Amino acid sequence: MNLKPLGDRVVIQHLEAEEKTKSGIILTGAAKEKPQEAVVVAVGPGGIVDGEKVEMQVKEGDKVIYSKYAGTEVTIDKEEYVIVKQSDILAIVE
Repeated sequence: MNLKPLGDRVVIQHLEAEEKTKSGIILTGAAKEKPQEAVVVAVGPGGIVDGEKVEMQVKEGDKVIYSKYAGTEVTIDKEEYVIVKQSDILAIVE
């Protein structure tokens, strides 16, 4: 199934959370912090938001960092995705 976001929305998929801390402590599922890094899966066409034209600055395959509590989580075909507005994306990781 394909997701096609509307307007200035972007579909992202979380990267895996770290299993272990830098000092070597193994984290359980409850102790892992939700990652803020993700990969862009689909990008909307942009358009007009609040009377201003929005051009999309991200593309499929970009690795991004996004706001901690942003977006709507959805599960499709047992895969988890987050749909966020482009303004919730803070940076592209190069």
